[in-house]
Amino acid sequence: MEEIKNFCFSEDVEETHPSDGVTRKVLSYSKNLMVCEMHFEKGAVGAMHHHPHEQISYIVSGVFEFTVGGRKNVVKAGDAVYKQSNIEHGAVCLEEGVLIDIFTPMREDFV
Repeated sequence: MEEIKNFCFSEDVEETHPSDGVTRKVLSYSKNLMVCEMHFEKGAVGAMHHHPHEQISYIVSGVFEFTVGGRKNVVKAGDAVYKQSNIEHGAVCLEEGVLIDIFTPMREDFV
């Protein structure tokens, strides 16, 4: 059985680089839930994609243009974006920033 880790310390988490100008840290997860910290440089793109997981992105800092299901909106620190299962979505970073992405269930392809 997988050990449950109740605490996650950012300095212990290995960064990955899923695309140019984007850094991901998988902070904590179980089979049902995952939280990731995403750093975007200005101009970096989260390419359009879809997946079976539900996702919420909380904007910690910066400004992003999100497209979700064909609708575009600009979001900034304090805003959140919900992506239901299998909806096409993506983002462009307009001002360098940080997102917190929450998934259910967890993204097995991230670990």
